Amino acid sequence: MRAWPLLLPLLLAACGDTLIARYAETAWTEAVERVATPLEDLPEPGGPALRLWIRGRPAAAVLLQEIGERRIWRTAAGQVVSTEGGRVTATAGFRQYVAATHFDGPDPLANPSELLGHPAAARRLVDLQDPDGGPEGMRFGLALDCRLRAEATEDAEILLVRESCRSRGRFGFTNLFWVEAAGGAVVRAEQWIGPAMPMLVMEFLSPAS
Repeated sequence: MRAWPLLLPLLLAACGDTLIARYAETAWTEAVERVATPLEDLPEPGGPALRLWIRGRPAAAVLLQEIGERRIWRTAAGQVVSTEGGRVTATAGFRQYVAATHFDGPDPLANPSELLGHPAAARRLVDLQDPDGGPEGMRFGLALDCRLRAEATEDAEILLVRESCRSRGRFGFTNLFWVEAAGGAVVRAEQWIGPAMPMLVMEFLSPAS
Protein backbone atom coordinates (compact mmCIF):
# COMPACT_ATOMS: atom_id res chain seq x y z
CA MET A 1 0.00 0.00 0.00
CA ARG A 2 2.85 2.40 0.75
CA ALA A 3 4.10 2.04 -2.82
CA TRP A 4 1.08 3.87 -4.24
CA PRO A 5 2.05 7.34 -3.02
CA LEU A 6 5.43 6.84 -4.65
CA LEU A 7 4.05 5.49 -7.91
CA LEU A 8 1.28 8.03 -8.33
CA PRO A 9 3.52 11.00 -9.25
CA LEU A 10 5.34 8.81 -11.79
CA LEU A 11 2.06 7.69 -13.36
CA LEU A 12 0.78 11.25 -13.55
CA ALA A 13 4.05 12.43 -15.06
CA ALA A 14 3.91 9.69 -17.68
CA CYS A 15 0.35 10.36 -18.79
CA GLY A 16 -0.28 13.88 -17.54
CA ASP A 17 -0.57 15.47 -20.96
CA THR A 18 -3.08 12.83 -22.05
CA LEU A 19 -5.12 13.20 -18.87
CA ILE A 20 -5.19 16.98 -19.19
CA ALA A 21 -6.22 16.78 -22.86
CA ARG A 22 -8.97 14.26 -22.08
CA TYR A 23 -10.24 16.34 -19.19
CA ALA A 24 -10.30 19.50 -21.30
CA GLU A 25 -12.16 17.73 -24.13
CA THR A 26 -14.68 16.22 -21.69
CA ALA A 27 -15.25 19.56 -19.98
CA TRP A 28 -15.83 21.26 -23.33
CA THR A 29 -18.26 18.55 -24.48
CA GLU A 30 -20.18 18.83 -21.20
CA ALA A 31 -20.34 22.60 -21.66
CA VAL A 32 -21.88 22.12 -25.12
CA GLU A 33 -24.51 19.70 -23.79
CA ARG A 34 -25.29 21.89 -20.78
CA VAL A 35 -26.42 24.84 -22.91
CA ALA A 36 -28.56 22.74 -25.29
CA THR A 37 -31.90 23.92 -23.88
CA PRO A 38 -34.47 26.17 -25.56
CA LEU A 39 -34.38 29.84 -24.57
CA GLU A 40 -36.94 32.53 -25.14
CA ASP A 41 -34.51 35.41 -24.67
CA LEU A 42 -31.11 34.90 -26.23
CA PRO A 43 -28.86 37.93 -25.80
CA GLU A 44 -28.60 40.27 -28.74
CA PRO A 45 -25.42 39.56 -30.75
CA GLY A 46 -23.09 42.37 -29.73
CA GLY A 47 -20.12 40.46 -31.12
CA PRO A 48 -19.63 37.64 -33.64
CA ALA A 49 -22.76 35.76 -34.68
CA LEU A 50 -23.50 32.63 -36.66
CA ARG A 51 -26.25 31.88 -39.16
CA LEU A 52 -27.20 28.21 -39.57
CA TRP A 53 -29.21 26.33 -42.16
CA ILE A 54 -30.50 22.77 -41.70
CA ARG A 55 -32.52 21.52 -44.70
CA GLY A 56 -32.85 25.11 -45.86
CA ARG A 57 -34.33 26.37 -42.58
CA PRO A 58 -32.33 29.34 -41.24
CA ALA A 59 -31.55 29.98 -37.59
CA ALA A 60 -29.45 32.62 -35.87
CA ALA A 61 -26.94 31.60 -33.20
CA VAL A 62 -25.13 33.82 -30.73
CA LEU A 63 -21.74 33.33 -29.16
CA LEU A 64 -22.01 32.07 -25.57
CA GLN A 65 -18.48 30.98 -24.71
CA GLU A 66 -15.02 31.47 -26.20
CA ILE A 67 -11.70 29.89 -25.24
CA GLY A 68 -8.98 30.66 -27.79
CA GLU A 69 -10.18 29.34 -31.15
CA ARG A 70 -12.95 27.31 -29.50
CA ARG A 71 -16.43 28.81 -29.46
CA ILE A 72 -19.88 27.66 -28.38
CA TRP A 73 -22.87 29.01 -30.32
CA ARG A 74 -26.56 28.54 -29.49
CA THR A 75 -29.86 29.20 -31.20
CA ALA A 76 -33.05 30.15 -29.40
CA ALA A 77 -34.37 26.61 -30.04
CA GLY A 78 -31.47 25.09 -28.10
CA GLN A 79 -29.35 23.91 -31.02
CA VAL A 80 -25.70 24.20 -30.05
CA VAL A 81 -22.61 24.15 -32.25
CA SER A 82 -19.03 24.11 -31.02
CA THR A 83 -16.43 25.34 -33.51
CA GLU A 84 -12.67 25.50 -33.57
CA GLY A 85 -11.68 28.05 -36.16
CA GLY A 86 -14.36 27.40 -38.77
CA ARG A 87 -14.70 23.67 -38.17
CA VAL A 88 -17.56 22.06 -36.25
CA THR A 89 -16.15 19.90 -33.43
CA ALA A 90 -19.28 19.16 -31.37
CA THR A 91 -23.05 19.65 -31.55
CA ALA A 92 -26.11 19.27 -29.32
CA GLY A 93 -29.83 19.85 -29.67
CA PHE A 94 -30.10 17.87 -32.92
CA ARG A 95 -31.42 14.34 -33.44
CA GLN A 96 -27.81 13.11 -33.46
CA TYR A 97 -24.90 14.72 -31.63
CA VAL A 98 -21.24 15.04 -32.48
CA ALA A 99 -19.91 14.43 -28.99
CA ALA A 100 -16.22 15.06 -29.74
CA THR A 101 -13.68 15.37 -32.56
CA HIS A 102 -10.04 14.30 -32.25
CA PHE A 103 -7.47 15.00 -34.99
CA ASP A 104 -4.56 12.68 -35.62
CA GLY A 105 -2.09 15.52 -36.18
CA PRO A 106 -2.68 19.15 -37.18
CA ASP A 107 -5.79 20.24 -39.07
CA PRO A 108 -4.76 21.36 -42.61
CA LEU A 109 -7.70 23.77 -42.61
CA ALA A 110 -5.68 25.96 -40.25
CA ASN A 111 -3.46 26.97 -43.21
CA PRO A 112 -5.75 27.02 -46.27
CA SER A 113 -3.36 28.94 -48.54
CA GLU A 114 -0.89 26.04 -48.30
CA LEU A 115 -3.53 23.79 -49.89
CA LEU A 116 -3.38 25.66 -53.22
CA GLY A 117 -1.79 23.14 -55.55
CA HIS A 118 -0.69 21.03 -52.57
CA PRO A 119 -3.54 18.82 -51.28
CA ALA A 120 -3.13 17.45 -47.77
CA ALA A 121 -4.43 14.37 -45.99
CA ALA A 122 -5.96 14.37 -42.53
CA ARG A 123 -7.43 11.75 -40.25
CA ARG A 124 -9.79 12.33 -37.35
CA LEU A 125 -11.90 10.33 -34.94
CA VAL A 126 -15.46 11.40 -34.19
CA ASP A 127 -17.68 10.34 -31.29
CA LEU A 128 -21.44 10.32 -31.92
CA GLN A 129 -24.43 9.91 -29.64
CA ASP A 130 -28.21 10.16 -29.67
CA PRO A 131 -29.98 12.86 -27.64
CA ASP A 132 -31.16 10.39 -24.97
CA GLY A 133 -27.56 9.41 -24.23
CA GLY A 134 -28.34 5.69 -24.34
CA PRO A 135 -25.45 3.29 -24.97
CA GLU A 136 -27.13 1.85 -28.08
CA GLY A 137 -26.90 5.27 -29.76
CA MET A 138 -23.23 5.86 -28.98
CA ARG A 139 -20.45 5.42 -31.53
CA PHE A 140 -16.92 6.11 -30.40
CA GLY A 141 -13.87 6.56 -32.59
CA LEU A 142 -15.57 6.74 -35.99
CA ALA A 143 -12.53 7.13 -38.26
CA LEU A 144 -12.67 9.66 -41.09
CA ASP A 145 -9.88 9.75 -43.69
CA CYS A 146 -9.95 13.05 -45.54
CA ARG A 147 -8.16 14.91 -48.28
CA LEU A 148 -8.22 18.71 -48.49
CA ARG A 149 -7.45 20.97 -51.44
CA ALA A 150 -7.97 24.68 -52.07
CA GLU A 151 -8.92 26.52 -55.22
CA ALA A 152 -9.37 30.12 -56.23
CA THR A 153 -12.84 31.63 -56.61
CA GLU A 154 -14.20 34.57 -58.61
CA ASP A 155 -13.50 36.69 -55.55
CA ALA A 156 -9.73 37.10 -55.30
CA GLU A 157 -10.01 37.52 -51.54
CA ILE A 158 -11.75 34.16 -50.99
CA LEU A 159 -10.50 30.59 -51.39
CA LEU A 160 -12.68 27.48 -51.53
CA VAL A 161 -11.39 24.46 -49.59
CA ARG A 162 -12.91 21.10 -50.49
CA GLU A 163 -12.52 18.34 -47.92
CA SER A 164 -13.44 14.87 -49.21
CA CYS A 165 -13.82 12.27 -46.46
CA ARG A 166 -14.57 8.56 -46.25
CA SER A 167 -15.27 6.26 -43.35
CA ARG A 168 -13.57 2.99 -44.25
CA GLY A 169 -15.68 2.57 -47.34
CA ARG A 170 -19.01 2.80 -45.49
CA PHE A 171 -19.95 6.32 -46.53
CA GLY A 172 -18.39 9.51 -47.80
CA PHE A 173 -19.06 13.24 -47.90
CA THR A 174 -17.48 16.53 -48.97
CA ASN A 175 -17.19 19.55 -46.69
CA LEU A 176 -16.87 23.01 -48.26
CA PHE A 177 -15.15 25.97 -46.60
CA TRP A 178 -14.99 29.49 -48.01
CA VAL A 179 -12.01 31.17 -46.36
CA GLU A 180 -10.27 34.51 -46.50
CA ALA A 181 -7.19 34.21 -48.70
CA ALA A 182 -5.17 36.58 -46.52
CA GLY A 183 -5.92 35.50 -42.97
CA GLY A 184 -7.50 32.06 -43.48
CA ALA A 185 -10.66 32.84 -41.50
CA VAL A 186 -13.68 30.75 -42.52
CA VAL A 187 -16.61 32.94 -43.59
CA ARG A 188 -18.99 30.21 -44.79
CA ALA A 189 -19.03 26.41 -44.60
CA GLU A 190 -21.08 23.32 -45.43
CA GLN A 191 -20.16 20.55 -43.01
CA TRP A 192 -21.04 16.96 -42.13
CA ILE A 193 -22.39 16.60 -38.58
CA GLY A 194 -23.24 12.90 -38.51
CA PRO A 195 -24.51 10.14 -40.83
CA ALA A 196 -28.10 10.67 -39.63
CA MET A 197 -27.99 14.42 -40.27
CA PRO A 198 -28.13 16.65 -43.36
CA MET A 199 -25.20 18.93 -44.08
CA LEU A 200 -24.99 21.95 -41.79
CA VAL A 201 -24.54 25.27 -43.60
CA MET A 202 -22.91 28.02 -41.54
CA GLU A 203 -22.16 31.65 -42.21
CA PHE A 204 -19.95 33.56 -39.79
CA LEU A 205 -21.09 37.16 -39.33
CA SER A 206 -19.11 40.12 -38.08
CA PRO A 207 -20.67 42.46 -35.49
CA ALA A 208 -21.35 44.94 -38.28
CA SER A 209 -23.50 42.35 -40.07
